[in-house]
Amino acid sequence: MKGLKFTKMQGAGNDYIYVNGFTHKVANPSELAIRLSNRHFGIGSDGLVLILPSETCDFRMQMFNSDGSEAEMCGNASRCVGKFVYDNKLTDKKEITLETLAGVKYITLLEGDEKKRKVKVDMGEPILDSAQIPVDINESPVLNYPLNVDGETWRISCVSMGNPHAVVFTKDINKLELPVIGPKFETHPVFPRKTNTEFIELVDRHTLNMRVWERGAGETLACGTGACAAAVAAVLNGYCDRKITIHLLGGDLEIEWNETNNHVYMTGEAVTVFEGEF
Repeated sequence: MKGLKFTKMQGAGNDYIYVNGFTHKVANPSELAIRLSNRHFGIGSDGLVLILPSETCDFRMQMFNSDGSEAEMCGNASRCVGKFVYDNKLTDKKEITLETLAGVKYITLLEGDEKKRKVKVDMGEPILDSAQIPVDINESPVLNYPLNVDGETWRISCVSMGNPHAVVFTKDINKLELPVIGPKFETHPVFPRKTNTEFIELVDRHTLNMRVWERGAGETLACGTGACAAAVAAVLNGYCDRKITIHLLGGDLEIEWNETNNHVYMTGEAVTVFEGEF
């Protein structure tokens, strides 16, 4: 496919290639995601995001991981979608509804400009029922559960934010060999749709450090839904209060799990890296 105009954007280092689906029709987005995401022979990214018309919302987001698999949702990508549609004058609204495979997300554009803008997303309610996450463990919620991974026991807490997450609270996360352990979590048989895995280090009741192994993408600099899942797990395990700053390799995210409506809110920057044509 030649003449494809794109915008590369990142949120906390979670970088995707964004394509305006109103003007470009992509015949095989899965194959294109693999090709474009290659960091040596393509543009380089964690995946491909198509911004499309919606019958029920302002816009629809369809996203594919760097391995070509379709993902339900990405919190960092949804923030960038909000910035993209506003910057490209697809809307003049600063409160935007976004259709995803994980349901409707509500995006609020905050201060910023065409280069960088702070964006808040209502990520909805966390899913804690093990069958809905899904995770094949006969407990709901799954909290601090001992899971044998390649002969070693890890304590996992499972949350879905529209996609499955296994949250592991541990120490010295910078010393973890994620390329070795990450795939073993991702493909563990208790996760029928595979899983994203967040390795979390406690700092205090309002602060966490995080590394993430994303299903279909490997280690990334950030994961918005993963940060939300980590915050929920931290609260449920009694480690943190409901407003948490999470330090990721690519930057910080502010997460609030609202006690009144049970919704999780994520705030962080959406940044335009460059535009081009492939």
